Amino acid sequence: MNSSKNTGVVYSSEFGQACPACGKPALQCVCRKNKKVNPTDGIVRVRWETKGRKGSGMTVVTGIPLDEQSLKKLASQLKQKCGTGGTVKSGVLEIQGDQRGLLAAELSKLGYTVKHSGG
Repeated sequence: MNSSKNTGVVYSSEFGQACPACGKPALQCVCRKNKKVNPTDGIVRVRWETKGRKGSGMTVVTGIPLDEQSLKKLASQLKQKCGTGGTVKSGVLEIQGDQRGLLAAELSKLGYTVKHSGG
């Protein structure tokens, strides 16, 4: 006999995907909207990354302890300050170009402990 638990509906033709945590339709899920990004050690790390980007580099910022919505607002402010584009993926902020110094200074002004990581 199979000992796995069936927790409920996973997919329904009526509303599509269901959230595994609350069981509501994925578009109406409230538990993920307010969920914080992974807990951090309190240090925001800024690094330069070119791997997997066909030679084009991006400045990657990790460890910002904000929820997804607040992180997107912060990303918008930082992109305007740098005058470049960027995105937020899985709690990681990516800004186009080598913006390490400017981002570290701006994040320090906002009260974060910032470290340069990588080479």
